[in-house]
Amino acid sequence: MWSLVKVFEISFDLICMEAYHGKQVISQKGGYYILKVAAEAVARFAKGAKTRFICSIDDVLTLSCGLNHFGDGDFYIMISAKYLSRLGKNVGDEVMYTLAEHPNPLGVDMPEVLEAVLAQDEVLHARFESMTDGRKRSIIFAVSKLKDIDKQISRARELILYYERHRGKRD
Repeated sequence: MWSLVKVFEISFDLICMEAYHGKQVISQKGGYYILKVAAEAVARFAKGAKTRFICSIDDVLTLSCGLNHFGDGDFYIMISAKYLSRLGKNVGDEVMYTLAEHPNPLGVDMPEVLEAVLAQDEVLHARFESMTDGRKRSIIFAVSKLKDIDKQISRARELILYYERHRGKRD
């Protein structure tokens, strides 16, 4: 599971059309720092728990995120130690947060190389579009972390074909 979080340098207010505003205490679940989000808040969004969000915390930090099931019907957002430090907060501290639906349903930017590969190969494009958003994000992250363009192209093709062959099967 990927836990990459992208910090946005854009104004959160411009994106935020319909948002949920909440107050929560930072807690810890296992090795993660988290903000718990009530199921009622998540139900306000059309895609519910499958929504990709932009989360603003204390008007200091804005990040792209998804939700994880808490186990009691509610959900949580993971916050890295780096972002907790940037906020100047610790476990037990209260924060104000705002959740708004991310304008990009994937919640991440597609690398130019992947866009080019998909534009040039109709079969790969169709296979990529048939995948779940989570699978698409996995491919985007795997391709993005490579520096060499030839390796990005090769990896994109390899992963799209692999996931197509193993559709519905758990890795």
